[in-house]
Amino acid sequence: MTGIGGVEMGALAARTRALAVLRVRSRAVAVALLPAAAAVILLVGGSTGHLVGGGWDVLRRVVSVLALCVLLAAAGVALVVARSRPAVTPTVTVAEESAPDLYRMVRDLADRLDVPAPSAIALTPDCDSWLEDRAHPRHGPPPVDRHDDDLSGLGEPARRRSAAAAPVLVIGSPFLWWMRVGELRAVLAPVVAGTGPSAHPDIAAARRFIRGLDAAVAVASADRRDPLSRVACAGLGWVSRLLLRGCREHATGMERGVAAAAAERAQAVDYGLRIVAQEQVGLAYAGWDRLLTRVALPAWRMGRWPSRLDVGVVAALTELSRRDRLAEGFASRLGERPACDLLEEPGTMDEAVSLLAARLFHGGPAETGPDWSPVGWGEYPEEVVDRTWRTDAARLHRVLDTLGVRRAAGGTAPGTDGPTLARVLDHLTIPDPAPSPTDPHAGYGGPGAPHPEADAATETASGTAAGPGTPAPGAGAQAGNGDDLDAPPPGNGDLDAPPPGYGDLDAPPPGYGDHDAPDDEDDDDLAGTTARGAALAAGLSAQLAREEAQARPGGAGVPSSPPGPGAGAGPDAALWDGRALPLLPLQPPRTGREILTAHITAMVCCAAMDTAGAAPGLDWLDGPSLLVDGARTADLAPSVLSLVETGDPGPLRAWMTDLGIRPEKPVRLV
Repeated sequence: MTGIGGVEMGALAARTRALAVLRVRSRAVAVALLPAAAAVILLVGGSTGHLVGGGWDVLRRVVSVLALCVLLAAAGVALVVARSRPAVTPTVTVAEESAPDLYRMVRDLADRLDVPAPSAIALTPDCDSWLEDRAHPRHGPPPVDRHDDDLSGLGEPARRRSAAAAPVLVIGSPFLWWMRVGELRAVLAPVVAGTGPSAHPDIAAARRFIRGLDAAVAVASADRRDPLSRVACAGLGWVSRLLLRGCREHATGMERGVAAAAAERAQAVDYGLRIVAQEQVGLAYAGWDRLLTRVALPAWRMGRWPSRLDVGVVAALTELSRRDRLAEGFASRLGERPACDLLEEPGTMDEAVSLLAARLFHGGPAETGPDWSPVGWGEYPEEVVDRTWRTDAARLHRVLDTLGVRRAAGGTAPGTDGPTLARVLDHLTIPDPAPSPTDPHAGYGGPGAPHPEADAATETASGTAAGPGTPAPGAGAQAGNGDDLDAPPPGNGDLDAPPPGYGDLDAPPPGYGDHDAPDDEDDDDLAGTTARGAALAAGLSAQLAREEAQARPGGAGVPSSPPGPGAGAGPDAALWDGRALPLLPLQPPRTGREILTAHITAMVCCAAMDTAGAAPGLDWLDGPSLLVDGARTADLAPSVLSLVETGDPGPLRAWMTDLGIRPEKPVRLV
């Protein structure tokens, strides 16, 4: 199936499936009208003298009331399906005046494919591209297009659909910065070709019906306190889900037919170049995912959002091409014209997309402020890496104070009672006392048995305060800081937690962060560590829970309408609900072992910076890194793991001795 024949076959299959979807809608209407038809027959029979008698009169009344109730219910469902706002992908709309070359390229591509041009172009912080219908009345025109009189010129007057009714072309922003202009055109060809089948009235009607049902299910899933509203929503949800199940197979076949027709039509445009460009799609996805999880996420947790994520993905992929032999030759493409040159102000667009990415993947606020400010790549090592390490080190010492660990061993020199790395090493490597038959606490020294400090940390993590008269040594030193480690931790204080169901504002969000891992998984993860290591990990997890709970009220749960970093560029906040953030959390929960390892690593890095002249750095693929004499240190992780898992400080002490790090010296914390 090739050429025009393949296009026609795919479009015919899509139209056939669309008609099947519409038949489901017609059957639903027929079922709703069936009681009314029966009532009409009974009423006409009574008026003509054919259906007379007491029994027929009762039946007429019952059927008429039933028909009226069914019609009212059907009208309510139809109204909700027609008026509910379908889900829309959060994007940054690109006005034509801010990217005339990009619009011109898309218009020329649509002309070559003989399909209607998209009505507008938008960017999304994702490695994908698609068409999105935003013709629903509840969506309205994009804010930046309300005063744009030139968008209608994207399509010719002879098109079957006007440009205002055509779908919006959504482009992944990493494509614009990493791909060359020719590669972007080749990748967008099958996407733009999809506007042809989308213009068919049957396919458009079937899609509107399915989107309306999906929106109705979301409305029915919203929390309702009124019993009558709950009953109505239950009925609405049942009917909508029943219709969706009836349409599912046909809708899938329809979309496959549309995709097949678009792919066949696009083969005539840059087919050979598209094969090469697909390799760049996979590479861009790998670099984008690495940049978000390793580089952007630490900054978001510190209240800073990198303002040039798309520039960062180019740097990350360039670094990958330098390291990986499989990526050799990709860096030579950088000499060609990048697709971001099609934008008039790529920096402004990059900033808007970066802020949107922070909202989607982390749930950050929509506007900049004292606790949520942009950070450039040149400032990243000092503003993010250094602050992250020192904050983690300070948290580590606060938990040690709660556990009653002394700041300095007996006989040490004056002035060395500050926060030192030696304090952490001594605490984790002091051997457990050997059990004796007469010792009432003999079980504390056995393998896998809890240490007394582990019990204290478990009580701290679960919110069980110590009894009167048994204060933890060192706890008084933290009383003035407002960090009450004996308070019960909240269950839903993680900024990285996914939102509850649509509209469910009262239900607590499920744990999806650094400290809310399931208890059984945490226990299994800490089974291979020492008793003191498990105690310290539990205390750190509890402290993280409290800090993130305190930060949540000013976080992303407050919807707002951001103006955007620049004129004509900003997330389309009017098209989506900002309360359901983050939509796409980046990482699963960190286990207790991972939290403990990260904090010890941060303490080692602080000691290296303060005593050995090391410096914080940024690795585009691995995130924060420690630089010694300008070179990245890559052998720290195994030494820290040896300390965490076995309590053996030998590898870590040897590593520090080679670099001249002095663990007994106090470090600067924040």
